[in-house]
Amino acid sequence: MASQNPKQFLLSLTKWILICALVGIFSGSASAFFLVALEWVTQFRMQHDWIIWLLPFGGFLVGLSYYYWGESVAKGNNLLLEEYEEPKKVIPFKMAPLVLLGTLLTHLFGGSAGREGTAVQMGGAIADQFTKFLNLDHSERRILIILGISAGFASVFGTPLAGAIFALEVLYFSKINFKSILLSFLVAYAAYFTVEFWQIKHTHYSIPIIPELSLNNIIFTLIIGVLSGFAALLFSRSTHFWGYIFSKNIKYPPLRPVIGGVILAIAIAGLGFTKFSGLGVPVIVDSFSNPSQWYDFLLKILFTGFTLGAGFKGGEVTPLFFVGATLGSALSTVIPMPIALLAGIGFVAVFSGATHTPIACTVMGMELFGIAPGIFIAIACTIAYFSSGSIGIYKSQIVKGAKYKLYQKFL
Repeated sequence: MASQNPKQFLLSLTKWILICALVGIFSGSASAFFLVALEWVTQFRMQHDWIIWLLPFGGFLVGLSYYYWGESVAKGNNLLLEEYEEPKKVIPFKMAPLVLLGTLLTHLFGGSAGREGTAVQMGGAIADQFTKFLNLDHSERRILIILGISAGFASVFGTPLAGAIFALEVLYFSKINFKSILLSFLVAYAAYFTVEFWQIKHTHYSIPIIPELSLNNIIFTLIIGVLSGFAALLFSRSTHFWGYIFSKNIKYPPLRPVIGGVILAIAIAGLGFTKFSGLGVPVIVDSFSNPSQWYDFLLKILFTGFTLGAGFKGGEVTPLFFVGATLGSALSTVIPMPIALLAGIGFVAVFSGATHTPIACTVMGMELFGIAPGIFIAIACTIAYFSSGSIGIYKSQIVKGAKYKLYQKFL
């Protein structure tokens, strides 16, 4: 942009501001509709829990839709990362309705999944359509993908600062320029205010008591960070493991979520593990005031890894929040720190480890819980980042820098 004359600069600036506004409005509106629909299907399932027995049928619908119409977009978030690193062709718009429908079906019938992946994929698919309309080159297309990720994340969680940083940090080692940074923040706020315009409410959490920053509390926070990193590693490996098992042993893809759905229905409805279906937001909220069972985070890892590995759709981030919050809450029985603080630290630290995004997760923690616990959150997110292994939930994510060198040298 520095080499452009003033007229070209103003035209380029106007173009990108308009693109950010449109991507923010379209992605934010898509997320708003998704959140309303997700709340409806969740409430319907909770009021009619017998529907969980139809999970194999829901899985068959999801499997068929992707097998016959969605093969080109089946990689989900990984497709966005791959197209950013090596741009080849515009992401088909059909990614947006397919992942929307697949996620709603997953949650309606009781699968254990999240929502971030859906919003990010919708945002990415919407943003990338501007490549065709405006005949953008590869470098400009990379900016569009960042905008889509930023808008989707910011709008679905109500955290514009974290959304903007997450889009940049998850692609940190892949040719990001200064213009992308500014535009990522602009589109994140455009998407955030669009959701606000539609009067969509996000879940609020509170950490009422913040202890002093003593040596003991720092040590306890370091321990939580390490355990959160291990939980993140287990979550990532679980999802990849079940995906490998299903793809290796069931050659016809639509049957994978059917068989997975049968097993999940028996476990969730038959054995009474309904608290691990869907997003699990009520369990997350409860973990901030009441100690969770020590095994809650492990079962959520199992159910979510199995659900996504079988071919159901949805995100991983809210389940990661569940894992982290219940882990921290359970630790309140042995660690002398406020339960809400421990749950809040785990909430974002496990997410940090699983996505290799400690900065975004620290900022998200402060957006959700306030500035006061920021130092504890930052410490735990950083430690979780380094202790979570070299492979996160996104297989196509490039991991370099200090963490990459650490694992290459010592492991």
